[in-house]
Amino acid sequence: MKVLALNGSPRLVGNTSNALTSLLDSLEKEGFETDQIQVYEANLLPCNFCGSCELRGDGRCVMEEDQMNGYLDRMRAADIIILASPSYYGSCSGQLKIFLERAGLCLQGGDKGLKGKIGAAFVTQERDGGMPVYSELVNWMLRNQMIVVGSDPLSIVMGKDLNRWEEDDRGLKAMKSLAENITETFIRLNE
Repeated sequence: MKVLALNGSPRLVGNTSNALTSLLDSLEKEGFETDQIQVYEANLLPCNFCGSCELRGDGRCVMEEDQMNGYLDRMRAADIIILASPSYYGSCSGQLKIFLERAGLCLQGGDKGLKGKIGAAFVTQERDGGMPVYSELVNWMLRNQMIVVGSDPLSIVMGKDLNRWEEDDRGLKAMKSLAENITETFIRLNE
């Protein structure tokens, strides 16, 4: 029962990070072991689309200079993957985008290491832009043949300044719904 969250925010202390930590705390109370990767800290190199991952077919990136292959191994070891990002100009953060491109190519052309795993998307926004980011993250998971868990309302939380997400009643309801649905889906799949 292992959850891995990939935090695409460049801010280690911000709305995305704090709200994601709250979500993970809820899952820990349900008995899940949680782990979090701060994608921004990795300084990942952009994909140069060399095609080596597809030629090798081993699900690993040929660029060994950064932490990408370690992150891919941690994703393969998890039962549940949560992708989290703030909305930056209607898209996920640039660093998370680099991660998604490289990971997607390595996994799709390789071992399909996320196929059948549970996935969930979590987004923060200041005023708008959350829906395109949410769709981007969900589409990435679907392309990797994951079982995507949603929430009602969608797990898009609003907040401009630090910890203003806690004032978003619909966002708090979405986080609670997402934690419950992740737990229920995991139980049903493992009966």
